[in-house]
Amino acid sequence: MKQKSVAVVGAAETTNMGKIPDQSVIGLHADAALNAMRDAGLTAKDIDGVATAGESPVELAHYLGITPTWADGTSVGGCSFMLHVRHAAAAINEGLCNTVLITHAESGRSRVGARKFGRDPASQMGQFEVPYGVTSPPTMFTIPVLRYMKELGVTEEDLATVAVIQREWAAKNPRASFRDPITVDDVLNSSMIAWPFTKLMCCLVTDGGGALILTSAERARDFPQKPVYILGTGESVETPMISQMEDFTTSKAFRVSGKKAFDEAGIKHSDVDHLMIYDAFAHLPLFGLEDLGFCKRGEAAAFIRERNTAPGGKLPLNTNGGGLSYMHSGMYGMYALQESVRQMRGIAPAQVPGAKISIAHGVGGMFAASGTIIFSNEKP
Repeated sequence: MKQKSVAVVGAAETTNMGKIPDQSVIGLHADAALNAMRDAGLTAKDIDGVATAGESPVELAHYLGITPTWADGTSVGGCSFMLHVRHAAAAINEGLCNTVLITHAESGRSRVGARKFGRDPASQMGQFEVPYGVTSPPTMFTIPVLRYMKELGVTEEDLATVAVIQREWAAKNPRASFRDPITVDDVLNSSMIAWPFTKLMCCLVTDGGGALILTSAERARDFPQKPVYILGTGESVETPMISQMEDFTTSKAFRVSGKKAFDEAGIKHSDVDHLMIYDAFAHLPLFGLEDLGFCKRGEAAAFIRERNTAPGGKLPLNTNGGGLSYMHSGMYGMYALQESVRQMRGIAPAQVPGAKISIAHGVGGMFAASGTIIFSNEKP
């Protein structure tokens, strides 16, 4: 797509986050959507494009009273919302719609109106992995991370350091679920979930959601909030089965999506001021830093250990606290996008001074899919 031809003009999360026992999933979608519309100075009658995952875009449009001319129900896991941004930008550029609402919401903790968990026994995973005990994210992600640790010399202490630094960022965020400082020993001594993951290396389980509103850059100047322009986008998929990754120490979907976004944006790594990497588990920022090209193979753990991604570091990473300390209702990608937008607007609780370019990079499933969005706050 043409750089900076589309902008985010509305962005908001649900009114409450964390534990919300009195709202259903569709109610949380509506809450986030109405907050984003209010942020943009719009109403439902101004929206002509909708995209969502988890819920059907049909249910969403009907619930909000929207009659769209474009809809997207792409659902590839937690990075679905990155793909929605990409698809919406293309649709706006093609004149298929003018103003797109993208929503996410889950009752991950309270399970009010939430779909039941389960693996389809007829699926590839159901046939070839579930019978052997590979049934949930902690038992799936352990497969690549153990190979990564063995081949590249990464330790449990390195994984724990990721969680510790994420908590430092969360301490600056009043909306973060957990803000108290933690140490490497705290992480290592927390309950074992599935080796090498201890509890503090695993994402939160919360309720909440968020929404974005996109329109053309030409129209963006007429909205009340500072426009955040889309500079580059990428997406890819690899395999629904973690056991069938091409290489357990790197994600093909990450590499393809990231390169596409960088090529489209026409930027260098040194141009990036702020980075969000989906962190459902502590190893994901390591894979992301390497697969996106910020670190060479095997160097991400040292890069984080040397505090390059910490407050005051040269590459601020996951400044909201991430899925480990801020929020993780099941599909985290929307929260990464929200923080990138806040940073580009200059309103983030842990604002990066002078930030002009931010990347939000997501994973879908267990390295099954990936989406990458590069934002800029500089006018076209």
